[in-house]
Amino acid sequence: MLKQRIITAVVLLGVLALVVAATSPWPFLLFLALTCALAGFEWLRLTLGPRSVWAPVGAFVLFVVSVWQANRWIDGQLKPLIILQSIVCLAIFLWIALLLPALWRAQVTVPTYRLANSFAAVVTLLATWGALSYWYLQRGALFVVSLLIVVWVADIAAYFAGRAFGRRKLAPSISPGKTFEGACAGVVGVLAWLAISTQWSQTFASSLLLQGSWLALLSTGVLLAIFSIAGDLYESLLKRRAGVKDSSQLLPGHGGVYDRIDAVVAVVPLGFFLIEWRTW
Repeated sequence: MLKQRIITAVVLLGVLALVVAATSPWPFLLFLALTCALAGFEWLRLTLGPRSVWAPVGAFVLFVVSVWQANRWIDGQLKPLIILQSIVCLAIFLWIALLLPALWRAQVTVPTYRLANSFAAVVTLLATWGALSYWYLQRGALFVVSLLIVVWVADIAAYFAGRAFGRRKLAPSISPGKTFEGACAGVVGVLAWLAISTQWSQTFASSLLLQGSWLALLSTGVLLAIFSIAGDLYESLLKRRAGVKDSSQLLPGHGGVYDRIDAVVAVVPLGFFLIEWRTW
């Protein structure tokens, strides 16, 4: 299993490197659109049921809307951004009002087939795609990758620290493997990465630091780490309710696309708001 995970991870990182390095923005934006659509298909199957016809329909709509918007942005129609701003704010509201409270209640036996969760899936994925695409066009690949590393560092640090030092369960009914010690290591890892990446211009952390103080940067790091953990736990809750181990088997050793970006969809909308709200 570990060998399979490593091979799949290397392939995915290779694909990401290729599309990021392309001279045209289209490969990266199409990669994001396809990721959004596949994750949407898997997420909607968890919330609407595996046989729902609306899961593939929703995935198709997500892909078409993403490609259409990408075409407009590449043609230079980047403003006004009122629609993207509204979707991002709605996604953050849904996390605070709907998804985070669901984690607090931790009702794993409650049926997951709810319209509200499906609506949250579409909004959150559109917000994530829009934020990453806009940043890629406006701020460059380094900025996007430096934010994605926030999520990867949180996940990796939590995993290894949890295995080595984990004692107290974080959410035993949702994800028995996660521990408080691992979560704390994830937070520390995020703070360390943000501090290190301020040394390079045009990174997510350096942009945050330009807008405030070190205290604000570190406070933001803690908040993003918490949202990263919450995104992971929320997908685990959906899978528990649906009675499945992975969102799909599309990525050998990793499960589905949603399994890989469950934390990204929680972190990116919040990160976009924290960086861009001053220009709204």
